Amino acid sequence: MHFILYIHILSATAWIGGSLLLFALGILLRDKEAQLQTYEHLGPIYGWFEVFWLVSLWVTGTLLYLHHGFHEVFKYAYDSELSQMMHHKVYLVIVLTMLTFVHLAIAFKTHMISRTKWQQFLSRGSSLGIFFLNLIILWYAIGVRSML
Repeated sequence: MHFILYIHILSATAWIGGSLLLFALGILLRDKEAQLQTYEHLGPIYGWFEVFWLVSLWVTGTLLYLHHGFHEVFKYAYDSELSQMMHHKVYLVIVLTMLTFVHLAIAFKTHMISRTKWQQFLSRGSSLGIFFLNLIILWYAIGVRSML
């Protein structure tokens, strides 16, 4: 099971690291043309890269969930701190996944074409939500791991 935990941590590192990189590029690249060119070339590669790591996180997370018996913790110790932290983490991961689907759908649909204001709003909003949820989920993951 240590190998699964290793893959889970590696996946989280790749997922969060990629998110931090693109967030930084969005802020630091002030030249709009440079920003467009960067996202034009990096966007599709990054999208598939992130899908791979998100799927890996779901698979390894589910295996760790089952291995550590969280379903039993939820059933018999629902009010425990461990159960509550894990519940929050799982709910946040579901929201993160939904935001990722929204963001990817818009990104792949509008690659190399102009976005409507609504698409721009949803794309940037989902990206910002993903960024902050990554940090919150990481905090919960550390808390859960320290309790195991």
